[in-house]
Amino acid sequence: MASTRAHHVGVTVADLEGAVEFYRDVLGLDVLDRFTVSGEAFASAVGVEGATGEFVHLDADGARIELIEYEPEGEERTVPSVNQPGATHVGLAVSDLDGFHKSLPDGVGTLSEPRTTDTGSRILFVRDPEDNLVELIEA
Repeated sequence: MASTRAHHVGVTVADLEGAVEFYRDVLGLDVLDRFTVSGEAFASAVGVEGATGEFVHLDADGARIELIEYEPEGEERTVPSVNQPGATHVGLAVSDLDGFHKSLPDGVGTLSEPRTTDTGSRILFVRDPEDNLVELIEA
């Protein structure tokens, strides 16, 4: 069996530029690359007839976050909750969770104030502009 290693975490969005602004300007990630993928091989690989994907890769201190906007766009989904089967979130480390929380622009939704778990980790969940969950952790 071939060995595997992490390459990226993908987040599908409806408004790529709005998502890039959030991940770049609010979360402080650097844009690494922008590109478009289309054609029959891509459409077949993702299982979406006639698909085209607009991609932006961002650097999260060595971890790659991949934002994708598809054409045709899929159906809307319910607002995700962390306890839903299949729920996903992006996890990012911060050195000062309280400072990060205080610096959030108005309108950025959070699930709560920063909390300390029974393991001693401090966490805060925020929602990106499309309600995707992002966990900030001060371990």
